[in-house]
Amino acid sequence: MERILGEYLGEFNGYSGWIVWNLFLAFIPMTLSFWLFRWPHQSRTLVWWIALVSFIAFLPNAPYLLTDIIHLVGAARSTDSIWIVTLFFIPLHTFAILAGFEAYVISLINQGHYLQKQGAGQFAKWAEILVHILCAIGIYLGRFIRFNSWDLITNPKNVLLVSMNELTSKFPFVVVLITVLVLILFYWIMKQITLGLVLRFQHVRKASQGLASDQDLY
Repeated sequence: MERILGEYLGEFNGYSGWIVWNLFLAFIPMTLSFWLFRWPHQSRTLVWWIALVSFIAFLPNAPYLLTDIIHLVGAARSTDSIWIVTLFFIPLHTFAILAGFEAYVISLINQGHYLQKQGAGQFAKWAEILVHILCAIGIYLGRFIRFNSWDLITNPKNVLLVSMNELTSKFPFVVVLITVLVLILFYWIMKQITLGLVLRFQHVRKASQGLASDQDLY
């Protein structure tokens, strides 16, 4: 039993130990998006601009979890137990991927809300496409070149030079293009689901408030 448990924990650390850290990185831009785009600000201070740069730098970490499907494949191949794969690895990895991408969706919804509030709603769709492109580049640099978000701060010159060299070749361009298309498709689907759930929640809340008001009359 101890041997099986040891093998199981080893598989978890090897293929699923990234989940907590990657989800943490994915939730950083979502948290920043609420402060940047939902919280009322009198003006765009230096702190606001620093937060915006941090938001852009960390945002690719959210959709990056889509590529971590490779860890699920590796975890499934590492064990002979179909029950561990079905009852643990698949639900765990699916939750992490969906949660990370939902953080991405919420971040862009908050960005669109801010643009609408600033009277620039006509640029919201173009801003989303620009973000998809930047995140696709970030995903490529993270998955294949193994850059991290903080490399933009600690070693920006190296990131710029390597990025220019990589992105001018044919293979990265194709990968980035495919990633952009995937992000656009997945984002549109998840955005409709998210907005639908929000509207449903608002409807239920208003209905319950109306019922409470009617009860107060008696």
